[in-house]
Amino acid sequence: MSAGEACDALLDTRALSKLHWRCRRGLLENDLFIERFFSRYESTLTQRHAEGLAALMDLSDNDLLDLLLRRREPEGALDTPVVRDVLGMLRHSDPPLAPA
Repeated sequence: MSAGEACDALLDTRALSKLHWRCRRGLLENDLFIERFFSRYESTLTQRHAEGLAALMDLSDNDLLDLLLRRREPEGALDTPVVRDVLGMLRHSDPPLAPA
């Protein structure tokens, strides 16, 4: 298997479990985005997605929330295609807005 194929391989049950654990956050708002992300994409996540998600999980809760709420965009080491792809997936899993 080539390196590209390894990155595109689906995550197995153990890897998904570890990824879920790694994504636990202190802010409920972040957890809502993350849980919706897993609900929507869990069966299609690859090693590439896991790497992008891990990079985002290295952020503080407030910095991650700023990205999720589109208050800012990835910059520096986070400004990579894989991080942007995963961030787009997380944003696509936006929690519904509360009624006014």
